[in-house]
Amino acid sequence: MKHKRTKSEEIRRAVARIQAEVLAFVMAVLGGLGVFVVTAWLLIKGGPHVGQHLQLLGQYFIGYTVSWRGCFVGMFYGALLGGLAGWVIGFIYNRIVDIRNQK
Repeated sequence: MKHKRTKSEEIRRAVARIQAEVLAFVMAVLGGLGVFVVTAWLLIKGGPHVGQHLQLLGQYFIGYTVSWRGCFVGMFYGALLGGLAGWVIGFIYNRIVDIRNQK
């Protein structure tokens, strides 16, 4: 005799775990490229006060300036923070899935 599953059991089994390392990698790439592209765009665009607001990232990212060198420094920090955020999100999500599956 087959056991009938309720809708909540089916949903619980369908929820997949996230590979935290893959999510961390994707978020690192997005974070790094995001800061690089924004900084490069402002440099190419030019103007009298290039990156006046983006320059404030230098308060958090040591060595960051709105310059070509700063593109790479910002890319490093963006990748580092993006990767860390992705891993934490994946880790917490997987713990919640584990707890829900134990019920």
